[in-house]
Amino acid sequence: MWTDVVDLRDFYDSSLGQVVRRMIRGRLREMWPDVTGMRVLGLGFAVPYLRSFMTEAERVVAMMPASQGVLPWPPEGLGLAALADETELPLPARCMDRIVIAHALESTEQVRGMLREAWRVLADGGRLAVVVPNRRGIWARLENTPFGNGRPYTSGQISRLLRDNLFTPVGQHGALFIPPTASRMVLRSAPAFEQMGRRWFETFAGVIIVEATKQIYAGSALRELKAKRRGGYVPVAHGMPRAGG
Repeated sequence: MWTDVVDLRDFYDSSLGQVVRRMIRGRLREMWPDVTGMRVLGLGFAVPYLRSFMTEAERVVAMMPASQGVLPWPPEGLGLAALADETELPLPARCMDRIVIAHALESTEQVRGMLREAWRVLADGGRLAVVVPNRRGIWARLENTPFGNGRPYTSGQISRLLRDNLFTPVGQHGALFIPPTASRMVLRSAPAFEQMGRRWFETFAGVIIVEATKQIYAGSALRELKAKRRGGYVPVAHGMPRAGG
């Protein structure tokens, strides 16, 4: 079941949500410290984690599924968010260098369709980051945050799911080791909780962040097989033209 976009916005505007934003965004920036000249896509409700990429990336856009809803983003300047079917993104093939999927994979009924569409728009050599609730963590067991809705995953389950959909996991990280509470004392101690959790309690993180690359040859073979069965040609996809090109 999808969490409404207004509820997601309100959560990230809260004190606890702001801490969540910093913790997860920090992990993503550790994974991708430099996105200069790249194109970054957020799929689902990934906008809380995208702002730090905007000063470096050539382009940052957000696609929010119709079942979730869409809100204007960013609040200032030109709008960079759009409503889209998560299985039919209005983007050319191989046009994005980095994709962040958040508040989406645990909610959609079209898991395979969403991941195959992410595979299609991700550039060869690009990277995908999936943020999902950890089945073993306390955040997935409580409904006072968006991470308590939908289907949580174990690290093994999300890795197998990505491999089954033509991605190769290359890294896995945990985040959100604080309990999901609005206690000011706990929130002030969030950095210490994160450091201890990452060192000793990685299994019990609130969310799992998996980084993956495309299985290019597997995807090419699949397209060729489908084309042969149809008696047609293998299509050649063209990427989005770069700014000034």
